[in-house]
Amino acid sequence: MTEENICEIKSIREDLLETVNKKMKTEETYNEIAKLFKLLGDYNRLRIISALEHEELCVCELSLLLDMSQSSISHQLRLLRSNDMVKFRKKNKRVFYSLNNNQITKLITEAEEYEK
Repeated sequence: MTEENICEIKSIREDLLETVNKKMKTEETYNEIAKLFKLLGDYNRLRIISALEHEELCVCELSLLLDMSQSSISHQLRLLRSNDMVKFRKKNKRVFYSLNNNQITKLITEAEEYEK
């Protein structure tokens, strides 16, 4: 960091810091948000979420669509499921996955807009 980026006068506005501190979220909230972004920081999980945004799919369909092994898809779905991002239902011998809610796709759409 260069000298021009550092305050020359050490003057603390305690009232302002107290106001900002009251408006900030709890440590637990920041940890949960960081956990969410870490989960979304994986290329393949983003692709799975994107596919499930459009249709309920089984592992074999996701595997073909995304050109990934079924074991890789299953692993990623397990992570998404354990974080309540996807849900599943069984029909006969097949298991179909879908998004648990559409809030996650709104966040991804916002990220796309941010990148433009």
